Amino acid sequence: MAQAIPDANYIRDLFDRIAPVYDDFNQALSFGLHKVWKQMAVDWSGAQPGMNVLDVCCGSGDLALLLARQVGPQGQVTGADFAVEQLAIASQRAAAKGYTNCTNWIEADALSLPFDAEQFDALTMGYGLRNLIDISQGLKELQRVLKPGARAAILDFHQPSSALAQQFQQWYLNTIVVPTAKRCGLTEEYAYIGPSVERFPIGSEQIALAKKVGFRKAVHYPLLGGMMGVLVAQK
Repeated sequence: MAQAIPDANYIRDLFDRIAPVYDDFNQALSFGLHKVWKQMAVDWSGAQPGMNVLDVCCGSGDLALLLARQVGPQGQVTGADFAVEQLAIASQRAAAKGYTNCTNWIEADALSLPFDAEQFDALTMGYGLRNLIDISQGLKELQRVLKPGARAAILDFHQPSSALAQQFQQWYLNTIVVPTAKRCGLTEEYAYIGPSVERFPIGSEQIALAKKVGFRKAVHYPLLGGMMGVLVAQK
């Protein structure tokens, strides 16, 4: 039987709880590769020096800080997330890297972003779309706040199409992710990953959803044998 989709409050509380260990876990569980994937998302977003850019579901700020380096001191980066504990860590990290003046951290719901239409020159989202209770509405909001011609680059886990890659992903979740979380007292917090990946639309379905909400172009780049991917959608 399929696991019920968690509500927004459950997901927000979960990310607040894991905030203190979130970065260390991502580093360990991806063997450091998450940094490479995030930089790819930033590059595909089209962010350039001086731009006003947005990172939705910013968490502890990894993508937003990469964007800050990309847009430079004349640019502006807004990180939006509904988990306030994650935002607090993101703000601290920005200050430590000297990005205080060009970063802005906003508590926000990805399904109803508190920004004007056509406000941003580029946009990223890392491991957030999969956790939304309404993926189409989330994509619609991303499309709304982007300027015409601007791009959104959305990085996330995926269910791979090949049987071999699916078997490896299941082995990885069962033998690496969940036991590691259990040792740190975070079994519930990370056990949700497998079911969320199973529910998440595959690349071709993401492209269709993006076009349905108004993006002119969309392409999906599979990574790591299809276990990871980046949806790049242009308004």
